[in-house]
Amino acid sequence: MEASPAPVPPSPDPAARPRRAGYRRLPVQQRREQLIAVALELFARRPPEEVGLDDVAQAAGASRPLVYRYFAGGKQQLYEAALRSAAEELTGRFTVPPAGSPTQQLSAVLEHYFSFVAEHDAGYSALLRGGSVVETARTSAIVDDVRRAALRRTLRHLGVRQAGPRLTLLVRSWIAVVEGASLSWLDEGRALPVDELREWLVDQFVAMAAATALHDPQTAEVLAGLLALEGPDSPRTARLRTVLGAADA
Repeated sequence: MEASPAPVPPSPDPAARPRRAGYRRLPVQQRREQLIAVALELFARRPPEEVGLDDVAQAAGASRPLVYRYFAGGKQQLYEAALRSAAEELTGRFTVPPAGSPTQQLSAVLEHYFSFVAEHDAGYSALLRGGSVVETARTSAIVDDVRRAALRRTLRHLGVRQAGPRLTLLVRSWIAVVEGASLSWLDEGRALPVDELREWLVDQFVAMAAATALHDPQTAEVLAGLLALEGPDSPRTARLRTVLGAADA
């Protein structure tokens, strides 16, 4: 007598099949923002050329085709979108607090800036050094937009509506100093306490303004107004007077 054939198990209901871990349906804009946020997090921890679409898809709990659905241009388009998002976040941290002396306010802005640098260290380094293989004219323009925003906000903080060439050069040069100091700070393993670095950069700005004021009446006027708001008992005012006194000796 032949044995009865083993029953064939029913086909699983497609709706009951397990989904990719972490996957859930999201509205279009929300899913796009999620992919950008995930990519930004990966770019913050690793140089852009070391991050692939598969990495983004896995971290987002999505599929590679889904990532392509939102970013048909592939990794380059996603990188630019993530960079633009980071640039907007960084620019938003340039907000000057209403309280405090001018240099205290500048120090507070630098505090926000360095918190961004610390959160996005690898991506920040790869971006500013210009060594990424995914760098293009568009990505460079995004970075330049951040620098121009920093220039405008700094001049506005100084109460300047129309800056002359020397004052503009002063602020642009100081922004370059901040960027260089940020990269060195990361390279040296953040050995210098960020509070000390921030105060040093504020002193750098005042000292650079003092040097520029020797050659530019507009900068001299701005510096005089800044020190007047600092007050005669400010430690920074005293340090500047010491520096200027040594220069005159």
